[in-house]
Amino acid sequence: MNDSIDQQVENAAGSGDLDQLRRLAAAGSSDAEDVLVELAGERGDVDELRRLAAGGNSDALDVLEELES
Repeated sequence: MNDSIDQQVENAAGSGDLDQLRRLAAAGSSDAEDVLVELAGERGDVDELRRLAAGGNSDALDVLEELES
Protein backbone atom coordinates (compact mmCIF):
# COMPACT_ATOMS: atom_id res chain seq x y z
CA MET A 1 0.00 0.00 0.00
CA ASN A 2 1.00 3.54 -0.61
CA ASP A 3 2.79 5.27 2.31
CA SER A 4 0.57 8.30 1.79
CA ILE A 5 -2.55 6.16 2.25
CA ASP A 6 -1.01 4.52 5.33
CA GLN A 7 -0.36 7.97 6.81
CA GLN A 8 -3.90 9.12 6.02
CA VAL A 9 -5.33 6.03 7.72
CA GLU A 10 -3.10 6.59 10.75
CA ASN A 11 -4.07 10.28 10.98
CA ALA A 12 -7.78 9.55 10.58
CA ALA A 13 -7.62 6.77 13.17
CA GLY A 14 -5.78 8.99 15.62
CA SER A 15 -8.30 11.79 15.30
CA GLY A 16 -11.35 9.50 15.11
CA ASP A 17 -12.26 10.87 11.67
CA LEU A 18 -14.80 8.21 10.67
CA ASP A 19 -15.78 9.97 7.45
CA GLN A 20 -12.17 9.96 6.25
CA LEU A 21 -11.77 6.32 7.26
CA ARG A 22 -14.93 5.45 5.31
CA ARG A 23 -13.60 7.30 2.24
CA LEU A 24 -10.27 5.48 2.48
CA ALA A 25 -12.02 2.13 2.96
CA ALA A 26 -14.26 2.81 -0.03
CA ALA A 27 -11.14 3.56 -2.06
CA GLY A 28 -9.84 0.10 -1.21
CA SER A 29 -7.85 0.52 2.01
CA SER A 30 -8.26 -2.65 4.03
CA ASP A 31 -6.35 -0.97 6.87
CA ALA A 32 -8.98 1.78 7.03
CA GLU A 33 -11.72 -0.83 7.06
CA ASP A 34 -9.96 -2.70 9.89
CA VAL A 35 -9.80 0.51 11.93
CA LEU A 36 -13.50 1.16 11.27
CA VAL A 37 -14.36 -2.31 12.54
CA GLU A 38 -12.21 -1.81 15.63
CA LEU A 39 -13.67 1.61 16.44
CA ALA A 40 -17.24 0.48 15.79
CA GLY A 41 -16.71 -2.51 18.09
CA GLU A 42 -15.30 -0.30 20.84
CA ARG A 43 -18.26 2.08 20.56
CA GLY A 44 -20.84 -0.66 20.16
CA ASP A 45 -21.88 0.93 16.85
CA VAL A 46 -24.11 -1.84 15.54
CA ASP A 47 -25.21 0.18 12.49
CA GLU A 48 -21.62 0.72 11.33
CA LEU A 49 -20.79 -2.94 11.91
CA ARG A 50 -23.87 -4.00 9.93
CA ARG A 51 -22.86 -1.68 7.08
CA LEU A 52 -19.36 -3.14 7.01
CA ALA A 53 -20.64 -6.72 7.31
CA ALA A 54 -23.10 -6.11 4.46
CA GLY A 55 -20.10 -5.03 2.38
CA GLY A 56 -18.49 -8.40 2.99
CA ASN A 57 -16.28 -7.69 6.00
CA SER A 58 -16.17 -10.93 7.99
CA ASP A 59 -14.44 -9.27 10.96
CA ALA A 60 -17.35 -6.83 11.26
CA LEU A 61 -19.74 -9.76 11.18
CA ASP A 62 -17.81 -11.50 13.96
CA VAL A 63 -17.81 -8.40 16.17
CA LEU A 64 -21.49 -7.83 15.45
CA GLU A 65 -22.33 -11.39 16.47
CA GLU A 66 -20.35 -10.92 19.71
CA LEU A 67 -22.19 -7.70 20.53
CA GLU A 68 -25.59 -9.16 19.78
CA SER A 69 -25.10 -12.35 21.79
